[in-house]
Amino acid sequence: MILTQEYKDNWSPFSKILFRFVFSYVILYILLMFVSSSLESVIVSIGKQILGIGHDFVANGRGSGDTTFAYVTLFINAIGALTIGTLWSILDKKRPSYNKLFYWFLVIVRIYLVLFMFFYGFVKVFKVQFPSPSLMRLLQPLGEFSPMGLAWTYMGYSKGFNLFAGGMEVLGGLLLIPRRTQTLGAFVVMGVMLQVAMMNFMFDIPVKIFSVHLILFAAIIFITDIKRFVSVFITNKATQPYKYFHPIDDRLYHKIIFWLKIGLAVLIMGGISWQMHTTEKSRGDKREKSPLYGIWEAQIFIKNNDTIPPLITDDKRWRYLILDYKNRASTKSMNDHINSYDFEIDTTKNRINVDGNEENGHYFNYTRKGKDYLILNGWFYYDSLKIHLTRKDHTKFELINRGFHWINEYPRNQ
Repeated sequence: MILTQEYKDNWSPFSKILFRFVFSYVILYILLMFVSSSLESVIVSIGKQILGIGHDFVANGRGSGDTTFAYVTLFINAIGALTIGTLWSILDKKRPSYNKLFYWFLVIVRIYLVLFMFFYGFVKVFKVQFPSPSLMRLLQPLGEFSPMGLAWTYMGYSKGFNLFAGGMEVLGGLLLIPRRTQTLGAFVVMGVMLQVAMMNFMFDIPVKIFSVHLILFAAIIFITDIKRFVSVFITNKATQPYKYFHPIDDRLYHKIIFWLKIGLAVLIMGGISWQMHTTEKSRGDKREKSPLYGIWEAQIFIKNNDTIPPLITDDKRWRYLILDYKNRASTKSMNDHINSYDFEIDTTKNRINVDGNEENGHYFNYTRKGKDYLILNGWFYYDSLKIHLTRKDHTKFELINRGFHWINEYPRNQ
């Protein structure tokens, strides 16, 4: 093996060179992940002056990990690793091995993977990353979905699939903690993250760089122990135990480390779980919904005392009022144009403050006639509006009410 977890007094020249470059690249990648934003001006200058990038770009991708800034940082990462690895190989070529440094390098990679597997796992277990399709999404034609929006809707539909996908990521992280199961953990992480990376590539989800690196980091751990995997699963031969490197060969030390790992794992999992639970209650499926929650279809729309007919070319007349999130509302006009507003609903006064401008004449008084009929009457951006709306039963959408069936005589592929 070129790089192996097995202790060796003398490494081959190629193994030492390879380790120097791999170590330099991985450690530099991790460091840049946390400090690149503080080096924004330097990285932008390198992108413009050296790579000839003509457009403006910044560090903040607002959730995108595949920005121009990210690719320039990756370029710096690669050049930096080549430079450090080359100088290291020239200045330290007589060193016989890197057993101790390799041991701690794998520890760092394992910790890095464990943290992100826990985070990405629990963000699915608590259904924060992929919430159920919103009321607005249910009204949106499939052809208007972006590839990423389609993937989010697909994942958000099923709580069970989120539990499975998130559970497998957490399992991979847990298996990486003990040294005895780190190879199995790396194997699980590679499989789970390969599926994630393929979804990122095929559905244009901008986390491609990061997901590929998680696979590569897991592969580093797996490949360093692949000899035993090949012996058992491919050549069907008995495998021999490794002579591992131990920085401290003391039973008490290893017992303390064992319980410390358990304590930290419980603490980290508990902290992330609480954070995800809180997030799910604030903006996930368990969030507080609007007091007038629902999809409301405008039957009568009176603007400045004129009744506006429902012409499909009209971008001003509402077709739907969607009240999903607390204090938020969206309107979908007859020509499918969408606008969003702040809707602060006072249920004691039956009054709605629009965009925080009630004092400037942007408000509605509302009247309920049963649970499925709503009348809004007020001023909306200097226009007098009176709107009669009926609730559209969103539970009758096929996506919502189809459910699970053990027996299907015919496929229902609508």
